[in-house]
Amino acid sequence: MSLSDPSLLVPDYSLRAHNTFGFDARARWFCRIESSDQFSAVLRDARVAGLPHLLLGGGSNVVFTRDFDGVAMLVALAGKRLVREDDQARYVEAAAGENWHAFVAWTLANGLPGLENLALIPGTVGAAPIQNIGAYGLEMAERFALLRAVELATGATVELDAAQCRFGYRDSFFKREGRDRFAITSVTFRLPKAWTPRAEYADIARALEAGAADASPQAIFDAVVAVRRAKLPDPAVLGNAGSFFKNPVVDAATFETLRAREPQVVSYPQADGRVKLAAGWLIDRCGWKGRAMGAAAVHERQALVLVNRGGATGAQVLALAQAIQDDVRERFGIRLEPEPVVV
Repeated sequence: MSLSDPSLLVPDYSLRAHNTFGFDARARWFCRIESSDQFSAVLRDARVAGLPHLLLGGGSNVVFTRDFDGVAMLVALAGKRLVREDDQARYVEAAAGENWHAFVAWTLANGLPGLENLALIPGTVGAAPIQNIGAYGLEMAERFALLRAVELATGATVELDAAQCRFGYRDSFFKREGRDRFAITSVTFRLPKAWTPRAEYADIARALEAGAADASPQAIFDAVVAVRRAKLPDPAVLGNAGSFFKNPVVDAATFETLRAREPQVVSYPQADGRVKLAAGWLIDRCGWKGRAMGAAAVHERQALVLVNRGGATGAQVLALAQAIQDDVRERFGIRLEPEPVVV
């Protein structure tokens, strides 16, 4: 498809297949981006000039509350390769449209361990730095080397390192100052040659057949996949966006006050002295696991996951999320922050 081909832009397009909640929102215009040059070409098209734009990957971190009156761009850039290696690490680059889980599986199949704890996280490679995805003792930022992106206003290609991306807990430059300004086109990861297993989480340790200290990268990958499949619903079967809330991080004094009232509170000490709380535990203690508000519900096995039982709207899911936030704040004095982007 050429850049000048008018079929690059499709009008009145259903986004049901491009969001894992399965909401039938429609975009005024839609296009599939298969090369980095197409971002600027689309935005220069007179039909979409001045309209808002929305970048989509796997659609696993978005909640549509209405139709999108702009141009939705599906990032479908493909390709992955070993770029180089040095004495300490191997550097692997993947295009932004690559499926994240498939990419992790590919690294292991090619003898490149280091990302196995992040197996089965939904979405694409390009979305991983935006959210700074993490699971089971590993954050993407620990394996990040650099990324390339297109500045949408100018069409210029930029390269950003970890410091410039300003990674935080489920946070980055792209969710704040850089929001809507850049389209990530590829990400390069630094995978250490001196690999050691990360199997401290109890669920992963229990799922490993051998001892955690002796686990192979593939064994950890398999354990993570098994645990996630046991806990989390398949979006293809039951619409959801994975974990809907971030695990809140509180200072030590707040934690001690909470623990005095709730001795069983699930917590994870952080390197900076703060404490991360398990949002799912807080929600469960408020009695929300398995409860529903219409067709929007809290999953019966994982209180962090909100689901569309069929026919729910984005507004109904947000109403459910707000009710949960209110109850958690009233009982624990803790504010839960949603993970997905609301459109």
